[in-house]
Amino acid sequence: MSQHAGEVYPGVTVNPNIMQGKPVLTGTRIPVELIVGQLAGGETFETVGVAYRVTDEQIRTALGYAAQLLASETVYVVSPS
Repeated sequence: MSQHAGEVYPGVTVNPNIMQGKPVLTGTRIPVELIVGQLAGGETFETVGVAYRVTDEQIRTALGYAAQLLASETVYVVSPS
């Protein structure tokens, strides 16, 4: 992995010195995966916003980044023999 920090999606930054290089909301140490995981677990925008001090816009940014990653992902299904 490159040792350079940078924005990988509007509002999402990667820096090898922050959270071991995981994508975080820009200006925070909050990993995108944490926000998406909390929502997937049934938490509301409001609960996540209060718990991590993030805005609805930042939560949508995390979801947008996750959606972009999934859109660029190719999944191959292998049938059992």
